Order: sequence, then C-alpha cells, then structure tokens
Amino acid sequence: MGDKSFLAWPFFEEKHRALEVDVADFARSIVPGLVDHHDPDGTCRKLVKALGEHGLLRYSVTAPYGGLAEKFDVRSLCLIRETLSHADGLADFAFAMQGLGTGPVTLFGTEEQKRKWLPPIAEGKAISAFALSEPDAGSDVAALACAARPDGNAHVVIEGEKTWISNGGIADRYVVFARTGEAPGARGLSAFMVEADTPGLTIAERLETISPHPLARLRFENCRIPIENRIGKAGDGFKIAMATLDIFRSTVGAAALGFARRALDEALVHVATRRMMGGVLADLQMVQGQLADMALDVDASALMVYRAAWTKDQGAARITREAAMAKYAATEAAQRVIDTAVQLFGGLGVKSGSRPEQLYREIRALRIYEGASAVQKVIIARSLLPSKT
Repeated sequence: MGDKSFLAWPFFEEKHRALEVDVADFARSIVPGLVDHHDPDGTCRKLVKALGEHGLLRYSVTAPYGGLAEKFDVRSLCLIRETLSHADGLADFAFAMQGLGTGPVTLFGTEEQKRKWLPPIAEGKAISAFALSEPDAGSDVAALACAARPDGNAHVVIEGEKTWISNGGIADRYVVFARTGEAPGARGLSAFMVEADTPGLTIAERLETISPHPLARLRFENCRIPIENRIGKAGDGFKIAMATLDIFRSTVGAAALGFARRALDEALVHVATRRMMGGVLADLQMVQGQLADMALDVDASALMVYRAAWTKDQGAARITREAAMAKYAATEAAQRVIDTAVQLFGGLGVKSGSRPEQLYREIRALRIYEGASAVQKVIIARSLLPSKT
C-alpha cells in the first residue's frame, strides 16, 4: 500500500501494524479474484464470505459474540477500510456494511439479540444493512416519516419507505429506524431489526449509481415484526443512530484515505515513466508541485482519521467533532488527490475502466453518505459555538 511510514506514528500499537500486513496480503492475494464490477451483488456476497473466512469480520462485532475484543477497536476498523479501499471499492464496501449494519445491536442490543444476530456477521454467513435514509429525510434524521405502530403487546407494524440503503436487495436483515412517537422530532424514533424475508418488506427499486454498489429503496407495508426485535429502548432510535455513526464515520474518512493513497501511488508510477519534452513527467517542476500537494493531502487526512480513531479507542464517550472533521477533511482531500491523478494521466485518466477513472467515480459518494460535507461543517461549527441548552 505505497508509503507505510505512517504506521510508525504513535497512534498505532504493534497489533495494528500486524493487522495492516494481514489485510494487505488479503487485499493482494484474494480480492482481485473475487471482484467483478459488472456484478456488484455477486461480488459483495463472495467478498463477505471471504472476509469472514479470513477472520477480518471479527473486527465488525465484539466479544464474546464472534469479535476479538469487548468493544470496537476503531483504529483497526480504519486500517482495514483504508487497506481494502486501496485495493478495490467493493472490497471496502463489503467490509464496512457488516459493522455499520449491526453496530446498533453491538452497542445497544440485549444479550439474546447479540447472541442471535452477531455471530453470523463475524463468520461472513449473513449480510447486514443500516436503513436510516428516506426519500424526504437524509441527513435530517428528525424528519423521518417511516413509522412503527403497536399491534397488540407483542408486535409492531412498520409502514413507510427507506432509500439509498447499502446492501439493499442482498442483505439478510436490516436495522430500520422508524417513528414511534414518544416525543416530537428526533426523540420519537426507535430502532428495529427486520429480517429480509419478513412479509410486508419489499425491494421497491434497485438503485444504480456512477460506481456500482448494491443499493435499493425499501418499502414497508403492514410489515409486522416482534416487539423483541426492537433494539434499545423505545424513543432511543436517534441516540442509537448517532452513537453508531460516531464510530463508523471516521472509517468513511479511512476509506477515502485508501482511495487517495491509491491515486497517489498510481500517479507516481505514471509520471516516472510517461515521456514528455525530452524527459518524463516527473521532471517537470509543475508536476512535482502537484505531487507535493497530493502527498500533503494524504498525510493530513491520515492524521485527522487516526486522531479520531485513537481518541475513541482511548475511551472517549463521543467523538462527534473529531469524526466529523476526519470524514470531511479526508473525503474532500481525496477528491482533490484523485482529480489531480486523473489530470496527470491525461486521456488515460478518463478512459473507462482505468484506475484513475474508477477512483474518480468511487470517491464521489463518500462526500455524501453518512452525512454530506455540508452537514459535517454544521456539526463542526456547532461544536465550537456555545450550547443553547
């Protein structure tokens, strides 16, 4: 994975350095043989199975439910995502959604729920999804309209839609956030686990994007589930969603960092071999300046990402500000780095299927999902201003 000097930074322990070597070997020897960008569904299923068999999905849950430790190691999550995204965007996606999709259970589930739902995730035998966004409510979670109403004492019925749901259409179960009405706005939401084969849950539409991933719009019509599938307390849905994103938002920055590192690595090889004006591109001072800017963006992003991850691993209750900074800084920087790589490659940079072109399509979504860049700015600004409460 190019320059690995960052692993000597004090953010990391020896176990993290060993993990990076293991993931890099998996990314180099296993991932290429599994990836087919024309079949994202099949690719993700194969990748999840391979990630489980290799033991990497054990970082997506906690012990003793198949995980390696009693709490998430965010630095490990970030290192895995960075290394996998350097290899291929679908490999990163397949890993990331396993943790995010069951994060609410890991953090807030009962013992029975954890024993039931987490081990298959760690083993790569089940695929999970996180169903939060709706057609009219994305970053504004308080505006969610999908609702869950009581049906007797033992069941609830979910009605509504979710959209832009990663793993939609291939997931075995979905964590669904729905309005239960305990209070207005964000305080009236709850989280539920919904099995994919539950009557009343249908895939309304498969969504195609510029970089193919399994995405879908879900429809819930008289979707009846046991009340025991509720995760946490009634009305705690917003808290559960934010606590989950608090952990995994930093890892989005790590994925962007992996894309940026790959773009820089590809650019360095290209400029060292591309003949121009009696020499190679790397001889040109302007190109050297571009490479310097790319390297600066990569290292600055790494510092932001691993500061956030280290802070959480040191026991911080919340890292909302640090995670927002990491996600915003790393995704925006990666867009600049990849755009520069495309420019340095010239015509080859926009050729369909070339690595710079693939990276250019991959990075764009990261500036939107799990809170768009503008939302991250709002979060950061609010952390600086005096509280109104």
